[in-house]
Amino acid sequence: MKLTIGDFNYSTWSMRPWVFIHKHSLPVAVDHYGLSTSEMQEALAASFSGGKVPVLRDQGNEIWDSLAILEYLGERFPETRPWPEDISARAVARSVSAEMHSSFVALRREAPMNLRRRFPGYQLSEAAVVDVERIDAVWCYCRERFGNTGPWLFGEFSIADAMFVPVVMRFRSVDVELGTVAGHYRRTVEQDPSVREWIRQGLLEDHLVAEDELDWPSEPNTGLIT
Repeated sequence: MKLTIGDFNYSTWSMRPWVFIHKHSLPVAVDHYGLSTSEMQEALAASFSGGKVPVLRDQGNEIWDSLAILEYLGERFPETRPWPEDISARAVARSVSAEMHSSFVALRREAPMNLRRRFPGYQLSEAAVVDVERIDAVWCYCRERFGNTGPWLFGEFSIADAMFVPVVMRFRSVDVELGTVAGHYRRTVEQDPSVREWIRQGLLEDHLVAEDELDWPSEPNTGLIT
């Protein structure tokens, strides 16, 4: 089984299955290429993914799209308990995962994941602030209703957490206001060893993707969360 991903520094979609794999120590090899490079194009030339990452290959199967990959990994490795066991929690976990997958367009556009840079004073638009407020509300709803058994959205780490991890990385670069519950959850994500390893890998890279470098004064963001 092999996962092909893009930059650790930029690729939010790649981060989701990688963190899930790393956290559960799954036997999956990883190929890593700079986004939009000739090496990536060559590696994906025979892929049905349209030249996009992540892509998972297993036993003749090709799975693209981060949520589909996470579902597949959960089915291949059920010991990871990819979704909450309770039917109500599981339904909500799938709902918020799908919402993360398809929503928050303004935030995605205005605050790309860029682990190496901070943009002090960068002002999000009203639409992006609404996205942040909705994310805060989702995290609070999940934590307060289903999170009594652990620090993750539904207590134990699940696909829903993997889907939201890149959002926390976006918040490394631009300042956002979060309530107490959402702030604690953000800290849980930042302190997770697998997330910290992803950040460490991103800080080692030097490949530049111009569209993910905001046109705003920036400063290095070289430290891991302590």
